[in-house]
Amino acid sequence: MKQNEWSSRLTFILAATGAAVGLGNIWKFPYMAGDHGGSAFVLLYVICVLLIGIPAMIAEILLGKIGRKNPIDTLSDLAKETGQSPHWRWIGWLGALSLLMVLAFYSVISGWSIAYIGYAASGMFQNSSIDVVYNQWFKLMATPSLLVKLHTIFMALTLWVVARGVKDGLEWASKWMMPLLFLTVSLLMVYGVWQGDFKAAWNFLFHFDISRINGEVVLAAMGHAFFTLAIGAGAMLVYGAYLPKSIPVFQTITAIALLDVLIAFMAGLAIFPLVFANHLAPEAGPGLMFKVLPIALMNMPFGRLIGTLFFFLLLFASWTSSISMAEPLVLILIERLKLSRKKASWIVGFFAWTLGLSAVFSFNIWSDVQLFGRYGIFQILTDVPTNILLPLGGLGFTVFTLWVLPKKLTQTALGAPSYLERPWRFITKYITPIGILVVLVSGLL
Repeated sequence: MKQNEWSSRLTFILAATGAAVGLGNIWKFPYMAGDHGGSAFVLLYVICVLLIGIPAMIAEILLGKIGRKNPIDTLSDLAKETGQSPHWRWIGWLGALSLLMVLAFYSVISGWSIAYIGYAASGMFQNSSIDVVYNQWFKLMATPSLLVKLHTIFMALTLWVVARGVKDGLEWASKWMMPLLFLTVSLLMVYGVWQGDFKAAWNFLFHFDISRINGEVVLAAMGHAFFTLAIGAGAMLVYGAYLPKSIPVFQTITAIALLDVLIAFMAGLAIFPLVFANHLAPEAGPGLMFKVLPIALMNMPFGRLIGTLFFFLLLFASWTSSISMAEPLVLILIERLKLSRKKASWIVGFFAWTLGLSAVFSFNIWSDVQLFGRYGIFQILTDVPTNILLPLGGLGFTVFTLWVLPKKLTQTALGAPSYLERPWRFITKYITPIGILVVLVSGLL
C-alpha cells in the first residue's frame, strides 16, 4: 500500500462515513427534527441529501481523486493544467478557514460529552430531579477551567490520531471506532423501542404532515444536509486524494451517504421514544442531548448504563469527524511548508485549541460580548462556517469539477456507467448549485 492511500474500498467507506457521521447526526439531527416539524424536516432532509448532498460530495471527492494533493494545491495545479485562473485556489483557503473554525467549536462541544460520560457513569442523574439535571448543565457552562480542560483533552485525542498518519492513524481509528459507533447506536435504538414510546417517535419522524412544511423547514433541511455530509471544506477532497485510482467513486459515495442518513435516523429513534415516554418537549434545541436526555433516563431501567453509552456514542461520532477536519489542515502544512506530520499536527491543534477558547469563554466570562451588537462568539463560530463558508466552498468545488475540468477527466475518475453518470452530471451541474445558493443566501439573511 502506498503511504498516503487507503488500503481498501471498505477502509475508505469507514473513514469517509466516520468523517460524515458526527455531531450533525447524533447531536444536531434530533434537535433539528424536533425544532422543525419532525417528519416534514426528515422528508425534506432526505430529498436534499439526494439532490444536493450526494452530488456535491461526489464532486468534491472526485476532485481529490484527480488532484491527489491538499485542497489549495489541487485547485491551483488543475487550474493551471486546464488554462484557468489560479485564483481558484482561494476556494481551498476558504475551506481551510472553515475547517479551523468548525474544529474549534467541535472540540468544545465534544468536551461536554466527555464530562457527561463521567456524570452518567457515576449515577449522578439516577433518581434525581429535573432541577439537578439543569443545574449540572449550568454549572458546567459556568466553569471555564473545566471546559478548557475538556476541550484540551478532546483536541489532544484528535491530533494524536492525525499525527500517526493515514495507515496507523486515520485507518486505525476508522476500523475500530465506526463498527463500535454503529453497534452502540443500534443498542440504544433497541433500548428506545423497548422502554420508550416508539410509536409516537415513529409518527413524529416518519408520518409525513404536509401542513408543517414552510420556508424555514426547507432551508433548515437544506443546510443540515450540507453540514451532516462534511462537504464544502475540503475534508472529503483530501479523503478522495487518498483513494486508490482503481476504486470507483459513484457507488462508494452513495453507500457512505446512505450510511450517514441511516445513523441519523437511528439516533432519532433512540432518543425520541424516551423523550415522548417521559412527556418531554422534542423542541428542546441544542440542549436536547445534554438537558432533556438525562431527564428521560434518570428513572428508567438501566438508565445509568444507557446514559453512559449515549455520551460515548457522541464522543466517538465527534472524534471521527474532528479527525477528518484536522487532516486537510495538516496536509496543507506538510505539502506547502515541508513540515513533518507530527509538527504540522500540533501546530494545527494549537491554533484550533486557541480559537476554541473563545467558544469556551462565550458561555461564561465573555457571555456578554456581542459582535455587531447581536451575535455571540459561539454563534459566530458555528453559524459563519455552516451557513456561509461551507456552502461557498461546496459551490466552488462543484462548479470547478463540473464546469471547469474536462469531461473526459471526470468520467475516467468517476468510473460509473453512463445511465448513472448522465443524471448525476445534470443534477450536479444545474440543480445542486441552485440548492447551494439557496442555502447560502438564507444564511446571509
